[in-house]
Amino acid sequence: MRPWAEIAGGLGRGFFTLIGGLGRMGRFTQATLRSMLIEPWRGRTLRWGAAFEQMVLIGVASLPIVVTISFIVGLIIAMQSAYQLQRFGAVIFVADLVAVSVTRELAPLMTAILVAGRSGSAIAAEIGSMKVAEELDALNAMALHPIRFLVVPRTLAMMIVLPCLTVIADLLGIFGGLVLGVVSLDISWIAYFNQTADALLLKDFVSGLIKSFFFAVIIALVGAFEGFHVAGGAEGVGKATTTAVVRSIFLIILADMVFTALFYSTF
Repeated sequence: MRPWAEIAGGLGRGFFTLIGGLGRMGRFTQATLRSMLIEPWRGRTLRWGAAFEQMVLIGVASLPIVVTISFIVGLIIAMQSAYQLQRFGAVIFVADLVAVSVTRELAPLMTAILVAGRSGSAIAAEIGSMKVAEELDALNAMALHPIRFLVVPRTLAMMIVLPCLTVIADLLGIFGGLVLGVVSLDISWIAYFNQTADALLLKDFVSGLIKSFFFAVIIALVGAFEGFHVAGGAEGVGKATTTAVVRSIFLIILADMVFTALFYSTF
């Protein structure tokens, strides 16, 4: 009976650890949203200067990798779809498949995962290093609320930058399909462009942008939360960084599933 008792005990401890973590994350999110949405109406201005600085660090610095990956993904989707559509003499519909799949799903998802790996980890590492060096306590001593001072500018920057990166990823993914269609499938660029324009609807772009907005909130809050709860010195910072990336990607995919089901039933 002892092995079963150990298994049951492990499951129970894991469950209560999960519940406690969700509670802490909920309180952290509530404090961030209050600092972002309510306190500015009480005379506490947002740190837009720090937010613009974070936009450069998160957005501009992420452009090369987002552009490159989005273009390659467009090429891959076009090649995979052409392989099947050639059997039916319907190669022109490669444009439809690439445009819709990129704008509705692949561009927001891939961009969020790339930014989570690059900038979400940086947020966790930076705040975690400040926690280890007791700089967060110094902010409290100077009457500067750490969430309002550190988390809110990064969250604002992420919420603005990630949808912009998603739009760029949309364009580069479609362009990748266009390049393959013109070079390998003997489709004229004007025919490919017209087919893409006929296939795309406004809701395709809107659904992708809505997803990217919520993905941005997930990346910023998870990274900051893990940074605030670092323990154990430099080793703890490394663990928090890894945990932030893994949890962000998991929550991004989970949120993507929820929004895809929602949009499928409503759009």
